[in-house]
Amino acid sequence: MSGSSCVTAMKKVVQQLQLEARLNCIKVSRAAANLKQFCLQNAQHDPLLTGVSSSTNPFRPQKVCSFL
Repeated sequence: MSGSSCVTAMKKVVQQLQLEARLNCIKVSRAAANLKQFCLQNAQHDPLLTGVSSSTNPFRPQKVCSFL
């Protein structure tokens, strides 16, 4: 590794560390409580929990039309 490429790599490392130093950190317990609260507030809009009506479900089985 040449001297200039080493300096460039170190500059990238310093930039990444400066970026990470500016991040606001919170405790995992607080983040988990916030996530739980968000999920509970938005549960009525979640199709995985409430289901999808058959009239708006694009993946419903197609009806077969047969003549007797």
